[in-house]
Amino acid sequence: MTMVDPIADMLTRIRNASMASYDKVEIPCSKMKINIVKILKIEGYIKNYKIIEDDKQGTVVIYLKYNEDKGPVIKGLKRISRPSSRIYSRCKKIPRVLNGLGINIISTSKGVITDREARRLGVGGEIVCSVW
Repeated sequence: MTMVDPIADMLTRIRNASMASYDKVEIPCSKMKINIVKILKIEGYIKNYKIIEDDKQGTVVIYLKYNEDKGPVIKGLKRISRPSSRIYSRCKKIPRVLNGLGINIISTSKGVITDREARRLGVGGEIVCSVW
């Protein structure tokens, strides 16, 4: 059976692994997923990631990050734009996540960037997901 929404699958795997207090989670690799994982690393939501090449598409191993009290750093992940319902936004209308405590990840003509970076560059695009 084919997967309809691989980004939603990736977010669900990360969400489930963090709630179960796993150290790492493995997901199938794609360019969009790698860009999202890079943003999560830069913003401090994950410890690190590693790309494992193989004969097929490869795998991304994500090392999850936890607080001092063993709580996950990622409190929530939500897929915004879906294959059946694409959500686009102009740079001035990009919504804030928890009044700036979280981030939106946006696919723009400048690449996959955060909502703050999109506002700074003055570009809009497709709102892929929200992280807080």
